[in-house]
Amino acid sequence: MKQNPLEAKRAPVAVGMMITLVLSSGGCVRRPRMKAHANPQLAITNRTRLDINTATARDLERLPGVGRVIAERIVEHRTEHGAFRRVEHVMTVRGISERKFRAIAALITVQRTP
Repeated sequence: MKQNPLEAKRAPVAVGMMITLVLSSGGCVRRPRMKAHANPQLAITNRTRLDINTATARDLERLPGVGRVIAERIVEHRTEHGAFRRVEHVMTVRGISERKFRAIAALITVQRTP
């Protein structure tokens, strides 16, 4: 029995399309997991803002995208130049880009001192 040349080409194409469909739907793709905080009670929420003028480096590390080095830079900047007058001024610290600032802006505050 003779095989139709079109049918011989359809099978590999169909298999390729199925693989593409599965991969594009995320069935076999690992998505990065959000980093769970070691202690959920320490996580900062929109209701409890962190004062960047009084926070310790360890407190600042709880902010998304702020690790030990950047937290220490914030504390060092505050020590050398005085308190931040506005939350936007934290962008003067090396490592705090506008993008990172937007990620933490709702989580930080600056308390006004009389």
